[in-house]
Amino acid sequence: MESTPKFGAGEDQARVKRQNPSDVPVAVVGLGLMGTSMIACLLAAGHHVIGLSRNPDKHRDAADHIRGLLEEMRDEGLLRADVSKIVSRFCLSGDYSALSDRSIVFETIAENMNAKLETISRIEAAVSPEAVIGSNTSAIPVTLLQQGASHPDRILGIHWGEPAHVSRFLEVICGDNTNIRYAERVVALAQFWSKEPTLVKRDVRGFITNRLMYALMREAFFLVEEGYATYADVDRSFRNDLGYWATFAGPFRFMDITGIPAYAMVMEDLFPDLHCGKSVPASMKQMVESGALGVRNAKGFYEYTPEEAANWEKLFLKFSYEVRALSAKYPWNAGSIAKDDPANAANAANSD
Repeated sequence: MESTPKFGAGEDQARVKRQNPSDVPVAVVGLGLMGTSMIACLLAAGHHVIGLSRNPDKHRDAADHIRGLLEEMRDEGLLRADVSKIVSRFCLSGDYSALSDRSIVFETIAENMNAKLETISRIEAAVSPEAVIGSNTSAIPVTLLQQGASHPDRILGIHWGEPAHVSRFLEVICGDNTNIRYAERVVALAQFWSKEPTLVKRDVRGFITNRLMYALMREAFFLVEEGYATYADVDRSFRNDLGYWATFAGPFRFMDITGIPAYAMVMEDLFPDLHCGKSVPASMKQMVESGALGVRNAKGFYEYTPEEAANWEKLFLKFSYEVRALSAKYPWNAGSIAKDDPANAANAANSD
């Protein structure tokens, strides 16, 4: 049975909200696409950031890549500070001892529990007992990642969206042994990262967004595999209905706006008929076995030329910036009279 995290006395929220990112040194362990995108976001917010890799020679160009992301943010109007000055706060390392003075360490290696446990153990051996350790996991329960830890109360799930330097998405997840004050510290800091964070107070596999998304994907595969529609049919219906309103409102707000009783009637009829399969869909297995990586290798559910695949990647990035601007214009509480949206707070680094 799941338990609730330790709430204890908690921290003084007013003091937490006054944190200045320049006084909160952080580190990111893992320098893949997500890790470098996270670093760009954290640097833009004003943090001093160490990027740690087991093989720093392999990532000698990390600073140049991060610079490119920051220049992209500047060109899109998300950053006004001097990019060279921002990049100077980044340091590449291959030594865990370099993490000794970090207040928060983000782990973002491959989604493998044993590898994550080993990495978290090495981080714990290097940092102070009060340092927050956040795992950028998509589905591994945080409670499992707390196993064997010296200080499990400060280990959290911190689930970033991609691209991390653009998306306003962030989930902060408590495990069974988490002390809520560490989660609140991260949620408060997320205002400087231009996020609209969600605090998940009880551990559940997949957290919020992945549980919703994979339930949807399961039904999408069912509709195609049973011959009701094509991939394109499903995509078209989704983007022009759910995709039309999802940036403005979540499911509960949308039901409030459009009328609650009708949804109860549909649920009564539809829920018993929805697909509840527990295995990976056959067509998904076939796709993976064929070596398909999507636009990365121009092989996926759709056919692409290499030029088309590259164009879809560019369009997605362009769209990410545009939809970010739209979601910032309509925050989750846009219709409320009294607004207190931390994600709209001024970014200290952006106003340099």
